[in-house]
Amino acid sequence: MLLEIRHLTQYRYDEPVRESVMELWVQPQKSVSQRLISFELELDPAAQLFSYVDAFGNAVYHSDVPQPHDRLAIRSQAVVETEPAEALPNALDMGEWERLKSEFVRGQQFDFLRPHGYAIETPALKDFVRAFEIDQLRRADPLTATRNLCQALYDGLGYETGVTRADSPIDEALEAGRGVCQDFAHIMLAICRGWGLPARYVSGYLYTDSAEGGFRSDPDATHAWVEVFLPTLRWVGFDPTNNTTTGERHVTVAIGRDYDDVPPSRGVFKGDAESELEVAVSVRQTKTAAAEPEFLRTGRPVISGSARRRLSAAALDQQLQQQQ
Repeated sequence: MLLEIRHLTQYRYDEPVRESVMELWVQPQKSVSQRLISFELELDPAAQLFSYVDAFGNAVYHSDVPQPHDRLAIRSQAVVETEPAEALPNALDMGEWERLKSEFVRGQQFDFLRPHGYAIETPALKDFVRAFEIDQLRRADPLTATRNLCQALYDGLGYETGVTRADSPIDEALEAGRGVCQDFAHIMLAICRGWGLPARYVSGYLYTDSAEGGFRSDPDATHAWVEVFLPTLRWVGFDPTNNTTTGERHVTVAIGRDYDDVPPSRGVFKGDAESELEVAVSVRQTKTAAAEPEFLRTGRPVISGSARRRLSAAALDQQLQQQQ
């Protein structure tokens, strides 16, 4: 499936700020099932752009706007070709639980086994687990248990925007009985890790065709889901918001322990001003794609006299390949 993704993030300040520094996790990843054909990143006002690879292998861009400004617009555009996911078995043998306890797995996946940030066990989560008898799901093999957990979260929580914020703890969604994809992911992460399943947060996009329906996610927003590590299958993606495993409609941007590791944008500014954030996302199927732009060297600034800064899809390519 060939998908074109447009993502606009705009910060407005009620009075000019002196300087702003921003980090961005917006470049889709390259993998066996996901080919990044092109990627462009534009900033307004003009600024130098730098790039690096973070501890989890994600492409990160950062910039510094050193002059006074009352607006900062960040536009990214990508074309990605995705492949259907490989068919999963109906179940795994119960010995998979023992394989998950091995010192090798626990050492290799240490970061994704510990409670962290938003993905932690709380009294509200314990109440939710008891009310829906979720711990009984663990009596099945790990793959079946995770599928059933995905179903339980889909059935037990409603999807509604505006109930929680980006920095909301899971208790707010649990007490309201509804939330957005980020909340679903954090709750699932906390439960999986409590079961001894390595699980990681995935940020990205989801292509939803309104004519087909079947998805609860906001089509004009970023998306989030969970990947669970099963020794026999490696990483398997689960989307609890939509009660499905991930496939060619899901576009991975970054992975981390929770949302705070991989927000689409994060920054600070100098000045005494109130800020307002606007975000617009478009994911659509396309039949053609532009030629891949010229490669850039990782970590070097992009300098141009234009007010628009462009980065190629292959920025960071060499470092990313070294980490695979």
